[in-house]
Amino acid sequence: METCLQGEINEFENIIVGTGATILKFWLQIDKDAQLERFKNRQNNPEKIWKITDEDWRNRSKWKEYKIAVDEMLQETSTISAQWTVVESNDKRYSRIKILKTVTETLEKELDVGSF
Repeated sequence: METCLQGEINEFENIIVGTGATILKFWLQIDKDAQLERFKNRQNNPEKIWKITDEDWRNRSKWKEYKIAVDEMLQETSTISAQWTVVESNDKRYSRIKILKTVTETLEKELDVGSF
């Protein structure tokens, strides 16, 4: 069931696409164990401790609620002209490559690179 906000998001993105712009949306998805490992690494590394806050831990305790909200967001705000790309992000290198490939392939298609 689409909410008013989701309808506004989809409408706004359609307006942008109507001007000739291309929208790429990425959701970087990690699993709960990978997130915990990253949180612990940040907490124990003086150079990265600024990246972790009490708010992060509080939000982690609501994993199930966030999962439901993310699933709804992906379903309700992914349209033909502005689709989400879910990026498996337990492995940072893999996720970066997937994003770069998606951007490159989209630009090649949009710019019709093969016709030059």
